[in-house]
Amino acid sequence: MKKIAISIALFSYVAAGSLFAAEIEDSFGSAKKIESKYFTIHYLQQIDISKLSQQLNITTADKILAGRNIDDDIASEHGIAGMIDILYSLVGDMVDMHVYNFKGNIKICLDQAQLNNIYRNLFDKDLLSYMVSFYVNDTSTIYISEENFRREVLGHEIAHAIINHYFVVSPPIKVQEILSKYIEYQLRKTQ
Repeated sequence: MKKIAISIALFSYVAAGSLFAAEIEDSFGSAKKIESKYFTIHYLQQIDISKLSQQLNITTADKILAGRNIDDDIASEHGIAGMIDILYSLVGDMVDMHVYNFKGNIKICLDQAQLNNIYRNLFDKDLLSYMVSFYVNDTSTIYISEENFRREVLGHEIAHAIINHYFVVSPPIKVQEILSKYIEYQLRKTQ
């Protein structure tokens, strides 16, 4: 009986700790959500989804390379989910790593200041000046600002997600960065 009480107390402590961590993690509690095959996209009311869709610049060639029908409607509000799934497929093909059962989050911040605040809350340090997005492996979450929501930036972070879920033991950060920068370069080059 004593073991059960200790287990319940430990579970309550861990659950409360996790709940507290989730509260300080970010400010997306009341955010809107769009589900895609691979991601749940969280965004705040003030963010213009149609603008984000234009910034991703998913082309007919991208649809074909991702094995999608060229007539797929990706112009609607929920079309951004299709665009992100196309980008996920393209990145998986580029690194030749396919994680078909992946499910993660993309949280779109209003600006760089909000992104920095979230990073500070999560890691107790400021975002480096050149960082415009980041990936948190523990929660399978990509954080990106609205102003930097572009195919090459998002593709870089999707590469991190794929790499971290493809290998049983994640490669060193420097190796991940080399692969992710390669993806970023390829996506920038194909625009």
